[in-house]
Amino acid sequence: MVKLRAGVIGVGHLGQHHARLYASLPDSTLVGVIDQDQGRAAGIAQKHGARVFSDLPDFLKQVEVVSIAVPTSSHYSVTKACLEAGKHVLVEKPIAVLPVEARELVELATRNRCTLQVGHSERFNPILQVMRTHIQKPVLFECYRLGTYSGRGTDVDVVLDLMIHDLDLVLSFDPGPVEDVRAAGVTVLSSRRWVCVDRFPVPPGRDRTPIG
Repeated sequence: MVKLRAGVIGVGHLGQHHARLYASLPDSTLVGVIDQDQGRAAGIAQKHGARVFSDLPDFLKQVEVVSIAVPTSSHYSVTKACLEAGKHVLVEKPIAVLPVEARELVELATRNRCTLQVGHSERFNPILQVMRTHIQKPVLFECYRLGTYSGRGTDVDVVLDLMIHDLDLVLSFDPGPVEDVRAAGVTVLSSRRWVCVDRFPVPPGRDRTPIG
């Protein structure tokens, strides 16, 4: 059996797990990793029997599939480089900062016949899989995402870093076209807005009876 040659770009908080899983899966081999922190990259590579790369073009010549777990602000440029090289990509959410960047990446993946998957991991949460069989026509969603503050992910707003999980889940229940979105935010511990509320009105024809 020929194993899939995999690599990871960014082996920090999330990327280290991508590396671990590629190394443990029977159908893949972790070829190498890249990270701005060479010491970090060396430690992860040594742990899983992989190579450390410092040159992206050289790295891309050695792999078939790439996981990208760099800061969100770099998702577009790194993902674009991988797709242009004809590599299949799993990029951590969100796919990019701007919608125009996201659309370009999707179009690029289609042209190059590459698989482009975004790490919306909450879609595969076992609890959500069970809930789907019991929810037919939802009319109200309340989402709370709580946690202690960390500097990770603060290169973009909280909507892109965390709330995107909740928005993705809401839309996955097919509530109908989004008619209006309103948001309010304030800065608390960083220069980014870390308190935000969005509203999705009930589409015409939907029952407003609360979910029991």
